[in-house]
Formats: sequence, structure tokens, C-alpha cells
Amino acid sequence: MKRAAASIVKLGLIQTSVAASPKTNLQKTLALVERAAKSGAKIICTQELFRSQYFCQSEDHANFKLAEKIPGPSTAAFCQLAKKLKVVIIASLFEKRAAGIYHNTAAVIDADGSLLGSYRKMHIPDDPLFYEKFYFTPGDLGFQAWPTKYAKIGVLICWDQWYPEAARLTAMQGAEILFYPTAIGWHPGEKKKHGLQQHSAWETIQRGHAIANGCYVASVNRIGHEVLAGVGGDGIEFWGQSFVAGTAGEIIAKAGADEEEILIVPVDLANVDTTRTHWPFLRDRRIDAYGNLTKRFVD
Repeated sequence: MKRAAASIVKLGLIQTSVAASPKTNLQKTLALVERAAKSGAKIICTQELFRSQYFCQSEDHANFKLAEKIPGPSTAAFCQLAKKLKVVIIASLFEKRAAGIYHNTAAVIDADGSLLGSYRKMHIPDDPLFYEKFYFTPGDLGFQAWPTKYAKIGVLICWDQWYPEAARLTAMQGAEILFYPTAIGWHPGEKKKHGLQQHSAWETIQRGHAIANGCYVASVNRIGHEVLAGVGGDGIEFWGQSFVAGTAGEIIAKAGADEEEILIVPVDLANVDTTRTHWPFLRDRRIDAYGNLTKRFVD
């Protein structure tokens, strides 16, 4: 699809709470995407795994039933909506690739309704209440950037946020905006002692990706305190605070911690060229000296 000429593009970040019913969550998110488009958003991103509550709080084989094929019913609905509204949509889904092979995947849909491709989450965490290694095979599609109608975008997912290599390799392909569908929150018992520090680290490292790569970063998180039926315990208190950082790492806009919001944020893509020209980090990289990055550790 031919790219639009305008340098200013409005982003739409969909931050919501999540119900127990995948059908309800899908219909809700489709409606919110339509509302975002009516508010002028041209590139709209869902939060991570928006169709369900965050099931990775436990290791339960029954949860594999939540997965679907890509292309599949959800992508079909989003493709139809993208074509109708002439918007780009990034939809975070639980992908069933084959029996025993599942991915945490983001589908990228252009404004003509075409499915441009998918990104499969590369970095898979395994922490208390975040047992993702039980469910997700590490991504094998690599880091990618897609030339959509409105911008060249890259997509990474949640735990990928902590890895500068992922942001760099995506930006090196020309991504002007990095989108991070996310599901991150506090263990309620740790919030008082570690909560401020944990949230600050999460936000700071992503702002660092914007600075280091001279691009925009859009991070979309969910809200709500999810205690799953059959799992119990204290659950996870998702901290929301979806945000967009500018090319110098500045916070342009941020949602609240406990309210559903559609964050509509205009960004000027001309700033990417200006920033990368004035802060030429990509020019000055010593690629001849980085061979050890392909090693686990240097003894």
C-alpha cells in the first residue's frame, strides 16, 4: 500500500480491563478500535493477549483451548474493520501454529485490510505468576519492520521490552515507531516495597529504546486486578500507564493506572529523521567490535 504523505500520524492505544469471556473481550476491543478511529487514530494497537484474562498465572493445559490460528477468526474481524476504517491495527493474539506449538503473536494489519504479517514474541519469561514458557514457543520470525500506509512500524511484545538488542534490530530495519503490546503488573504483596521501582524500571528502559534508536515507542498495557478462577491467590494487579515516548525519550502522553482509556497521541514522523541526524547513534556504532553480542556471556 502506498504510504500517506502526512508526517503527523495519530496513534491509538487501547488500555482496558479484561473479562472472563474471550468473545466479550473481542467484541469490546473491536468497538474500542472503532472509537479510536473516530477520534482520528490511524495506527491502533491492542494490549497483549487482550482476548482473555492473563492465563499464564498457572500452568494449565486447558488454557491451550484459548489459542487460535492466524489467519483466523480474530484476524478476519480486524482485517474487515481495518479496511472499513482505513486504519492500521496491531492485534495481540494467542496463536495455535500446530499441535503442541503455540506462540504469543502480534498480527499486523494494514489500512486496506490486508494481513501484512506477524511477529512472534522472541523473549519468553518464566517467573512466579508469569509462567509463559509453559505456553509459548519462542518466536522464529525474527525482528521485523512493516511499511504500513501511515508509518514504518516495528512490533515487540512485553518481555521483549527489556532487551535493547530487540529494539535495535527492529529500528535498524527502518522502524519509525516501536509498539509493545504488554501485560505487566505487580504482585500485590510486593507492591508496597518494590512497586515504584518496578514501574520506573519498565518505563525507563523503554524510553531508553526511543533515545538510542531515535524513534517513537508506544507501550500498551492492561489494567485490573486479575485473580483467576481455579488459581486463586493474590493474583496480579496490572499497572496500566500505557504511554508514548518521543524520539528523545520524553513522555508525550500517558494513561492512568486504573482506568480504561483510549490514548490518542499525535506523533510527527519528521522528528525521526531530525533526531537520527542530530544524534547519529546509528552512524557511530562500532559494528566491527560487537561480535561478542552473539555469545551468552564473555568469560
